[in-house]
Amino acid sequence: MVEAGMETIQSNDPSTSPLSALRTPGRDTGCDLVTVPARQGLEAVDILRRGAVDAVGPVLHDGGCDTLGFLVPAGTAAGWDVPGSTCTETNGRGLRLNPVPPVEGSDWLLPPGEADLATDPAELRRALGEAARLLEAADNCR
Repeated sequence: MVEAGMETIQSNDPSTSPLSALRTPGRDTGCDLVTVPARQGLEAVDILRRGAVDAVGPVLHDGGCDTLGFLVPAGTAAGWDVPGSTCTETNGRGLRLNPVPPVEGSDWLLPPGEADLATDPAELRRALGEAARLLEAADNCR
């Protein structure tokens, strides 16, 4: 699923998906990519959109709807340590911010232009933690 001319890089977490390891050389968008399981990511999107501050930027989903990718400001990967997620460093050469998804088989859940430039990493960290707790509680009620 990686386009010609794209490079993959490994982040701090060994679990990866096609969305979590993308870098497009020569494109300066200033974004890193946080990848999470789709279920937790969808909850986090809802939490972020319901918050006092609409702090969610563009969000990608893969073709199988297994993962969601949140665009975050460049440099976020250096300090990202949220369990169950991966943050890919792009060194200022991030994903293209245009309506066409950067990987064949992926699509925008929240496309560029309909969201902030990038998701606030502190708000994303908070929303992912809340989403994990909500999902755990729901799973324990079954």
